[in-house]
Amino acid sequence: MNPFSSGTRLRDMIRAIRACKTAAEERGVVRKECAAIRASISENDPDYRHRNLAKLMFIHMLGYPTHFGQMECLKLIASPGFPEKRIGYLGLMLLLDERQEVLMLVTNSIKQDLNHTNQYIVGLALCALGNICSAEMARDLAPEVERLLQFRDPNIRKKAALCSIRIIKKVPDLAENFVHPVAALLKEKHHGVLITGVQLCSDLCKVSTEALEYFRKKCTDGLVKVLKDVANSTYAPEYDISGISDPFLHIRLLKVLRVLGQGDADASDSMNDILAQVATKTESNKNAGNAILYECVETIMNIEDNGGLSVLAINILGRFLSNRDNNIRYVALNMLMRAIAVDSKAVQRHRATILECVKDSDPSIRKRALDLVYLLVNETNVKPLTKELTEHLEVSDPEFKGDLTAKICSIVEKFSPEKIWYIDQMLKVLSEAGNYVKDEVWHALIVVITNASDLHGYAVRSLYRAVQKARDQETLFRVAVWCIGEYGEMLVNNFGRLDIEEPATVTESDAVDVLETSIKIHSCDLTSQAMCLIALLKLSSRFPSCSQYVFFSTMRKMLLTSVYEANISYPSADISARIKVHSV
Repeated sequence: MNPFSSGTRLRDMIRAIRACKTAAEERGVVRKECAAIRASISENDPDYRHRNLAKLMFIHMLGYPTHFGQMECLKLIASPGFPEKRIGYLGLMLLLDERQEVLMLVTNSIKQDLNHTNQYIVGLALCALGNICSAEMARDLAPEVERLLQFRDPNIRKKAALCSIRIIKKVPDLAENFVHPVAALLKEKHHGVLITGVQLCSDLCKVSTEALEYFRKKCTDGLVKVLKDVANSTYAPEYDISGISDPFLHIRLLKVLRVLGQGDADASDSMNDILAQVATKTESNKNAGNAILYECVETIMNIEDNGGLSVLAINILGRFLSNRDNNIRYVALNMLMRAIAVDSKAVQRHRATILECVKDSDPSIRKRALDLVYLLVNETNVKPLTKELTEHLEVSDPEFKGDLTAKICSIVEKFSPEKIWYIDQMLKVLSEAGNYVKDEVWHALIVVITNASDLHGYAVRSLYRAVQKARDQETLFRVAVWCIGEYGEMLVNNFGRLDIEEPATVTESDAVDVLETSIKIHSCDLTSQAMCLIALLKLSSRFPSCSQYVFFSTMRKMLLTSVYEANISYPSADISARIKVHSV
């Protein structure tokens, strides 16, 4: 037999493809097989039609074009036998999608199969319709699917519910047709029908306000009873996961109760007890249990709560923050950010744990925890929180310093209780991470210092000490240079000294020397050099004893800067001579 004829079996083709050692060899095998399949299609050979389609599905999964076999799917679906229909529907779901115009031709075949006497053929049609249904098909076939929601076989009802979810997503206007059948599904004992019915109920509530009101009045108590039965059910091995009874149905029920309770006080009251029971009795040492607790917290946060449940929910999130799983901690931080709007006092109780998350090794958790801390800050806790963040700034990773610095500066600027505290905190930030501070931040600091006339002396002395310890911080250097140039005489004469300051003696030459030393360190930054030169010129008029030294030093630096900008090489002796001539 020809190895690439339509009579070859699927396994033989797969074996030939897998035996290929290069991509070119594989393409050759696929090309020959596709040619044989085309020949068989042109001959309209019904004996090998199902085999050809099975080969095309495998070729499609390898990424090769198979559009020429789409009509074979329709022919197999129209066949009377179940095996041919099964291959045809599988090919229809795999080779086509809702954008294909060929689907218009298969609508009538699906409609006939939905009314077939064989329940397995009905199941095939429902499965295909639920996967590739277009808006036009949904409008044409919705009555058949609605009728099948009341079919005698539970598996058909389950597949009809899944198909209905697809239909109402494609055509929301059809939602009202499914409301009453779905209400019956919520009373089912069959697990598959119940879980799909709950999902369909949730989707109907999202697309139709009429359906939402109907389910609130008619089905809320029933869903609460179902959740209570599931939470208190005995061990069922087929639905048990890690000792947690049916977590998937748990989660679906919590989601639909969340939708029903949102904005409705009566519905929320009816589900308060069962939510408290789920929150307290569910084990938190298993991943399935944590999933249920997370959905329970989400539901509590969205319904109309009377106050007690929100504290319970936030305490659950606090326990999540102590979990070793980073994913659980991350979702807890996200949820706590939303919980602040519900009960900020309850979130504040977990402030210490949240601050520990800021120091976590995982960058995603660090950033999310920092965002949460920023939301927690208010006038009463700004000082301790800022102290914690500033202390962590000293040991934080370089890639995290930028975000941390920006948040600290924003907190200090927004919640500062007094100007002296504002200046102290900004000096700490500038000393530890001045190179990460944006220009508008240190500009604002200079404005604050300028407007605080009683703190001029304190600010310039604090900056003088800080710049000596952290000479490499560019932004700190700029602020210090500006203040020394403006208030240098207060630095030297100890004007305006506060009781909290330690006594210190600074001479005029000391003030000039700190600028001279710092300008050498920041010689590559023209803005810093310009500010330093201006400060030196200001000091030359205020410190007569150092005026000549300052003048020569300034002129030399200006000439060096001009030479650097013009890219001209002058001998140093020539520069000195020019300074002397200019001074004469």
